Amino acid sequence: MPFMRRGPGLVRGVARTAVVAGTATAVSGRVARRQQNKYAAQDQQAAAAAPAPAAAEPEYMAELEQLAKLRDQGILSPEEFEAKKKQILGV
Repeated sequence: MPFMRRGPGLVRGVARTAVVAGTATAVSGRVARRQQNKYAAQDQQAAAAAPAPAAAEPEYMAELEQLAKLRDQGILSPEEFEAKKKQILGV
């Protein structure tokens, strides 16, 4: 009985499958790298755009406010207030 070929041979089918699988792997790797780069760029932008932490109010501000209240109430004279303010500020 003569040998008749019906469609692609086994080797050709395996080779085609390997090429398709290799192409799919390369494409998925490229997509993954592109996404990683995109997300890394977004993270860098977010870090650069993040507001700087607010500076805490210096401790001497509260003390000066208290002294100003005492001056306004008449407990401290303006001269006493200025002397104490200079002492606190180190002037």
